[in-house]
Amino acid sequence: MAGATHLKARRGRPSPTHTPGNTTAEPAAVRLALIGLALGFLGFFLFVPLAVVFTGALKKGLSLYWASILEPDALAALRLTLVAAGVSVALNLTFGVAAAWAIAKFEFRGKSLLISLIDLPFSVSPVISGLVFVLLFGLHGWLGPWLSAHDVKVIFAVPGIVLATVFVTFPFVARELIPLMQAQGTEDEEAALVLGAGGWQTFWRVTLPNVKWGLLYGVILCNARAMGEFGAVSVVSGHIRGLTNTLPLQVEILYNEYNFTAAFAVASLLALLALVTLVAKSIVEWKAGRDLHEAQAVRGP
Repeated sequence: MAGATHLKARRGRPSPTHTPGNTTAEPAAVRLALIGLALGFLGFFLFVPLAVVFTGALKKGLSLYWASILEPDALAALRLTLVAAGVSVALNLTFGVAAAWAIAKFEFRGKSLLISLIDLPFSVSPVISGLVFVLLFGLHGWLGPWLSAHDVKVIFAVPGIVLATVFVTFPFVARELIPLMQAQGTEDEEAALVLGAGGWQTFWRVTLPNVKWGLLYGVILCNARAMGEFGAVSVVSGHIRGLTNTLPLQVEILYNEYNFTAAFAVASLLALLALVTLVAKSIVEWKAGRDLHEAQAVRGP
């Protein structure tokens, strides 16, 4: 009896190597080494390059920095980058929600094929995707003669840049929503339909609120990828100053011309956009985690 009581007492006590504040039983030295390794990688591959970019941009003074940013070609590249990203996000938002809803909520033939096609841009080089659009819409491409006869320009123009950007970014929204919708199931939608809600009412008042944070997260990732795209856009743009250069292409041109200060200044602008995107991503993750914690607290243990 005493032995059983002693065994229960031992079971109730925490292990010597596992304190309540730790999720693993690893020694402190191992934890510190892993944290130091992670911080070292972040410092070397993220913080140091960012510091170099901003140092190079401001090396010759703030006045030259602003002059490089406000230069007409740089402003045109910024506008085109924002336009391409905005159109790409809007189109991918529509496609991603529709595709995720169809895949997660319905059963149909070709479902696996659709999922594979959504993942295609992840496995195809952006340069190859740009060449595909050249073969389709270029002057000597399949649709080139018809487009030329009707005075429609796709390649070496804004439509080609938008198409290339949409292609490389369209998996991001769908890939964030598909597993989220699949995990939620169809019970909420079925309950809404039983209560008399229509299809659109169910979507706007049930489905969309349930996936709002995943949707925002996908939009942020899509926007970040669109603003930084280089390979596909480089193939279809033609590198026309002030017309078809996005910010990444403008950086390349300035750097190849040995105009390093202007190149770093434009690169710093692109880095600032990326940092804003990172802050937005962190806010979305924090709010999503807070909502999940509140929902679990309401449900109870």
